[in-house]
Amino acid sequence: MRARLLVVLLVFSVTAVAAFAWPLLAVTARERTQQLSIGRTADLARFAGLAQQDDTEQLVSEVTRYTALYGEPVIVVDAQRQPIVAAGLNVDDREVAPMIDAALRNQPAPPIDTVMPWSTSDVLLATPIGTGSRVIGAVVMRASVRAAAADVFRGWAVILAGAFAALVGCVLLTLVVARWVLRPLAELSRGLGAVAAGQPHAHVRGRDGPRELRELASSFNRMSDAVSEAAEQQRRLISDASHQLRNPLAALRLRVDSLAPRVVVEGRPSYESAVREVERLESLLDSLLAMAHAEHTATRLTVSADTEVCVAAVVVLERIDAWSVAASEAGVSLVQGDVDTSFEVRCPEHDLSQILDVVLDNAIKYGGTRVIVSCVAKAITVVDNGPGLTAEELPLATTRFWRSRDNGHARGSGLGLPIADRLITARGGQLLLQAGETGGLVVTIELPS
Repeated sequence: MRARLLVVLLVFSVTAVAAFAWPLLAVTARERTQQLSIGRTADLARFAGLAQQDDTEQLVSEVTRYTALYGEPVIVVDAQRQPIVAAGLNVDDREVAPMIDAALRNQPAPPIDTVMPWSTSDVLLATPIGTGSRVIGAVVMRASVRAAAADVFRGWAVILAGAFAALVGCVLLTLVVARWVLRPLAELSRGLGAVAAGQPHAHVRGRDGPRELRELASSFNRMSDAVSEAAEQQRRLISDASHQLRNPLAALRLRVDSLAPRVVVEGRPSYESAVREVERLESLLDSLLAMAHAEHTATRLTVSADTEVCVAAVVVLERIDAWSVAASEAGVSLVQGDVDTSFEVRCPEHDLSQILDVVLDNAIKYGGTRVIVSCVAKAITVVDNGPGLTAEELPLATTRFWRSRDNGHARGSGLGLPIADRLITARGGQLLLQAGETGGLVVTIELPS
């Protein structure tokens, strides 16, 4: 937008300056040409008057002095084309002869072409001696335009210098206006990016630019505060509700466990179902707390960058070892693939461990009988041979509380992958879910190195 606005304003400035400068240039050239024509016409009229008075001696004297002074040759002839005085011109010259003939026929001389700064060619001027139908001779002069061209050049130089100064002023004014208008818009754009990234109470200064943009900046700041406050209240509600529910749920779990010896055989199925529901509630509360922690971490990272790093391969090997027992009990073969120990990622070990725990837990529960974990090419990959997800389900897998039912695994809270995705994207990485070439699911974790 800045480039387009500058181009439009600059084109307008150049056009406006040119529209004023060009007429001035043309007027300057025409005025100097007119002065040249008037001056030389007056000189010709003086010589014609002396010839008409038959004052040959005075005529010869003035023509000679004029030619010596100005360097412009003159010739005066009678009606029979005989020279009365010739100072530098010849009657038989092919350019002079037509001018003499036209003057003897009392024809008006052609106008002088407009003198330009680059004009160098002399011009021929002629006037008849006598009046009306009684023409007794002619005066022809070869006038130089170099002095007039120099005057036009100086005039044009002044005009162009002024136009250049005006253009420079317009350019500076254009830059100032563009900065004045676009700087608030750039601040608003950065502010919107900050709000989209989750930065709390992202404000813009709103002191520059037109009044409408300042009002818009004030409205943006109020909106940012409202959005940040709503997000904080939502996070606080989830965290507080999870904490408040933990104690009653723990008490309920104790009471349910204490009932185990007293449950009769007929009530055993209902009792076991109640225990599973209590366990599901406990898992849901843990997931809600983890999600609140992930949101808090993401908000913190938008304000200040996290410089803590870890060796991804070390964390991967630790989590494979930690989950090997659970995998064996579930009848899943947890296999270590290729592992590259030469790169670090910008993520703390405990957060990367949490991310891997989510992915490995899903793979062991729903990923078939074989799970391969690799750490190469600056990415961590977990591949299983389970039923996987359909093309329609893949984009939904990182949505909160979403659980696939088509493959018969509707268990869980539906918050695991959203938590992992939030922790990864907060650090500038991405969580990729793809269908395997031979079935199953391929989960790729990419973090900045």
